Parts: sequence; C-alpha cells; structure tokens
Amino acid sequence: MLSKSDFLPTSRDEMEALGWDQADIIIFSGDAYVDHPSFGAAVIGRTLQKAGYRVAIVPQPNWRDDLRDFKKLGAPRLFFGVSAGAMDSMVNHYTANRRLRHDDAYTAGGRHGMRPDMPTIVYSRILKNLYPDVPVIAGGIEASLRRVAHYDYWEDRLRPSILLDAPADMVTYGMGERTILEIASRLERGEKIKDMTDVQQTALITDKAVAEGDIVLHSFEECLKNKKLQALNFRHVEEESNKYSGSVIWQEANGKWIKVNPMLPPMTTEEIDASFDLPYTRVPHPRYKGKTIPAYDMIRHSVCMHRGCFGGCAFCTISAHQGKFIASRSKESIVREARKVTQMEDFKGYISDLGGPSANMYAMGGKDKNICRKCVRPSCLHPKPCRNLDNNHSPLLDVYHAVDALPGVKKSFIGSGVRYDLAMAPSGSQDTDRTNRDYLRELITDHVSGRLKVAPEHTSDEVLMCMRKPTFDQFRKFKRIFDRTNAEAGLRQQLIPYFISSHPACREENMAELAAITKDLNFQLEQVQDFTPTPMTVATEIYYSGYHPYTGERVFTARTEKEKLAQRQFFFWWKPESRMSILAELRKMHRPDLIQALYPGNRNDFSNSTNRTNKTNRTNKSNKSNKSNKTNRSDKSDDIKETNKTHNTKKHKRS
Repeated sequence: MLSKSDFLPTSRDEMEALGWDQADIIIFSGDAYVDHPSFGAAVIGRTLQKAGYRVAIVPQPNWRDDLRDFKKLGAPRLFFGVSAGAMDSMVNHYTANRRLRHDDAYTAGGRHGMRPDMPTIVYSRILKNLYPDVPVIAGGIEASLRRVAHYDYWEDRLRPSILLDAPADMVTYGMGERTILEIASRLERGEKIKDMTDVQQTALITDKAVAEGDIVLHSFEECLKNKKLQALNFRHVEEESNKYSGSVIWQEANGKWIKVNPMLPPMTTEEIDASFDLPYTRVPHPRYKGKTIPAYDMIRHSVCMHRGCFGGCAFCTISAHQGKFIASRSKESIVREARKVTQMEDFKGYISDLGGPSANMYAMGGKDKNICRKCVRPSCLHPKPCRNLDNNHSPLLDVYHAVDALPGVKKSFIGSGVRYDLAMAPSGSQDTDRTNRDYLRELITDHVSGRLKVAPEHTSDEVLMCMRKPTFDQFRKFKRIFDRTNAEAGLRQQLIPYFISSHPACREENMAELAAITKDLNFQLEQVQDFTPTPMTVATEIYYSGYHPYTGERVFTARTEKEKLAQRQFFFWWKPESRMSILAELRKMHRPDLIQALYPGNRNDFSNSTNRTNKTNRTNKSNKSNKSNKTNRSDKSDDIKETNKTHNTKKHKRS
C-alpha cells in the first residue's frame, strides 16, 4: 500500500515527515501530480531526486486567492521550476473555434478551471513578486514552443518570446532532464543564474554577443510590420531545431536580446532508459482520494517506447519539442515497465498501447549517421522517404513479442498513431520489405482492439503537400492491405481515419471532395477536427502570415468562423441537419457531380434549370435570359439564407 512518503512531497506536512526544513527545488505545475513517466513534472522531479536533490511539487496552485499555495513551502534553496503541464494550456482550455472547454483531462475529476490561461506567465510573475531573489526556470511544452516570437491564435496577434511576459530567468525547451541537471549542478557550485548563458537547450534574456555562425532573426518589431519576415524566421528556427548540432539563435524584442542555445544531441539509449527506470509509483498522488484523472486513465496501462518524430507534419509540434531524431529505449527497459504494468491491481491482461509519438518509429534512424548530422530536412518522410532512412520494423516486432510473452499479458494493443507509409515505403532491401509486410500483418491481426486509428488527414494532394503528408493513394493501398488481412484472418475490425479541415491550402471544394471520396470508401467520419494554430508549426506560420516559410509563396487559409464551419460541415454529410446547407454550398461551387456522389437521386438543379431554359428559348428567346437570371438569383438567395440559418443554429462538437 502506497503512502504519501512514496511520492515527492506536495505540502509542508509531507516535507516535515521526510525530515526536511527546506526543499532544494520546488516545481509548480499546471497539471495534477501523477507520479508517472508520461507526466513532465514527475519526470523532472524524479530526475533531480535521483541526483540527490530535495524536490517538492505544488500541483495546480490557486492563483486567485491570497496565494497561500505559493507560500506554503517557502523558498527553495536553489530554484523554482514552472510548467504549464503536459499540454499547452490554451489548447487545453479552448476549442478550435475559441470556445471554452468544459473539462480538463489533467485535473482530478476532469474539473475545469484549476489552472489559468498561460500558467507559465502567471506562476512566474507570482513567484518573482514573492521571492525576487530566487531563480525561476520555466519548462514544459508551453514555454518550449514560445521561446521566440510566435503567433497567438487565441488573441490573434504576434507575441514576443515568452521571456518578455514571464519573468523567468531561463526557459528550458525540449526534453529537459539533462538541461535541468546541468542548471542545478551549476547553481549548487555557486554560479549565478545570470551568468549561465551557455547552457544548451535553454533560452534567456542576455546582452548581445553574436559569434561567428550564430543566426540573428528579424526582430519582433520588424515581424510586426512585415508578416513575411515572421515566416522566414520560422524556417531558421525549425531547421536549427532539427539539426544534430544547431546554431545559436538571437532575436531582439522590446529592446532586449533573446538568446536561444542549440538543442542537445538526442538522448542515448542508456540516458532514456535511466529516465524511464526512475522509481515512479505510476499512480496519482493520494491527495486526490481516488478521483479520476482522465489523462492518466488513458495511459495507465500503456508503455512509451521512444521519443522524437521524424514525420515533420506541418501542423504538429512534436519535433519542435522532442526533436526529429529518435531516442529509443532498450527492449529490456520496455519489458521492465510492461512487467510493472502487469502488477497493477486493476490490470486485466491488456497493454493499452505500446507506442510513442509515432507508434512505429522505434529504433529507426539514418543508415549513415554522418549524413544525418549534416541534414536540415524537417521530415525524413516528406515529400518522399529519405533513401538514408532505415525503416526496418524488426526491432519493433522483437519488442512486441517480448512484451506479449510476459506472464499476465493477454494482448498488447497499439493505440498511438501508426505511420502506415513508413511501413509500406520500399527500403531497397528485400529482407526489410518482407519484415515490414510481416509487421503490418501482425499489427492488424494481433495488436488492434477492434479499431485501428490512422491519420491520412486529407484527400487533396495539394493540401497533403502543404501538410507534409503522403498522398491519399497511399491510404487507399493501406486500406486494401487492412481489408485483405482482416478477411484472411476472419476478423471484422474497423479502420478509423483522422482528417483535418481548414488547414492551410484547404478550400471548401477540397472538403466537399473529401466527403465524396470517403463516402465512396464507406466511411462515416468520426475522428475529425478543425485545424488549430499552435506556436512553432509550419501551418501556424502560414495561417498567420499568409506565406509558406520555405517557398515564400502565398497560401490560402480559411480564417473566419463562417469559412471554417463551411469546411467542417462536409465531415457530416450523412447528418440530416447538414444536408440542405451542404447542397447549397455545392450548388454555389457548380459541382453537380458531388451532389450526386453524396446524395444520389437528389433533384439535379443544374439540369432542371437547363431544361427550363431550353424550353423557354424555343418559345421566346429574348424572355429566356431575363427569366433564367431571375431564377438563378432567387435560388442563390435561398441558398444563402439556408446556409446562414444552418450556421447559426447548428451546434458543433469540440475538436
């Protein structure tokens, strides 16, 4: 039976029970405290504890009252750590249409309102006001992705580096274990935080000291005047983030200089094993008295096998935060964690996910590492898989077999997103191609819990090119493999595709075609979402600036709520309440082919109008034109009325 002493302390009583009069480091987190390797505050806390530091956590402090939560543990000996949590707070709080969500998956009971918007800023300001002489180190995905000037979708404006708004002494970005240990060690030795300007994977405000090879971005003020400069800035940031050894980046904002030190090389297998092997209890802190924490329930019986993703999808922040290069755990470490899962009281024999940022990139990388060290490509898969990429799925199959052989494991499922294009890509090796076919067969027959979720994201080649995703033909091929494998195995499993509307380069007509194509494939779409601009993605920079950062060309993007709803409605062509609005839009597009595809047998207004016009022409040619124009204007007006009515009354699910 676990007690509070098995966790990092969260209160003065818990500290005193351990015999502490003061903590070395106190971490303030926007999430509930779950002592599990999937929750960043726990990872950083346990990492520092392993190094000999006294670490306490204050989860979800109350920022509205007399600030007693910020005072209850006093000042730490070394520094405060601040994190908004495992998820960007603004995505956590708001839908793609900027509507407030009613729950929070990272809070006990799913309760909303336990953290402010932008906790990194709010917590840092409070701590600096209360303890001005104590260093504040900000980390986590929220701070990480805002280390330079960035577009804020929720305020619809460009903002400077978060360091201009959050009075933190330093931001650690990306995976923080090695960085936070260096900071703690140097503070322990008596070094001042203001003098630590060279710590890799950090950003800070400091005096300008540009060295040869450094990159100086256009200033925040210049980007405010010229959006295209912001897009050009992003290309530099992304390329340096994806390098094995990047350059120092500088940016001026409000008369101050932001220095972004390069990312560290990927973690070694030994380093990432050490992080996952820390003594986590793997459960929420007893303070929650058994209340459900939805995010924890989702992953409690899962195992993460690696970090990083080389997919480079235009709308995704994973590579910006975790890096492009894969850091994989050893098979032995994965099996050790899986064994711990089997020993949990509520374990019923099913591992819910053996995955990662992408489920099937485990142990993959370049055949020639020297080529990788020089590479600046943001994606190893787009526009075509890199010839240097080793996509052999054999190590992954080996892990599957080892986990499935554990006593108590009935089945292991793959719940993370699978890059089917990675498994299908020709490798140049017959043995590897054979192994990859075996992987797909085993995935489908042995590791799907009735439904396999994949993410083609769209059907339009133009949109998919902008997304950095493979063509839809690739999905068609995979579907044939999925259907054939199910038939051969006597299974009746479902393939669930994910799609995005309103992504840059996507127009209404593209969404209408997506609806017709997916209907033809017998899909009634469920897993759909509107594009949400989040900091430090290619798609967000296009959304804000109107320009593609790599080509400099203009790219259309739906921006108004009306435009977005018009695109989104095509996901739900099968709903009766959507029919009239969709028909109206298709008529305006002059796409009778799509009307027939979605609603076969529907009265074809185009042909009927033509017949009426021809008949009138035979009797009175001059009158024909006037009559026809009147009819067309009337139809158009009715369509607009119906469209507006639908947009105003229809309730849309959150993405």
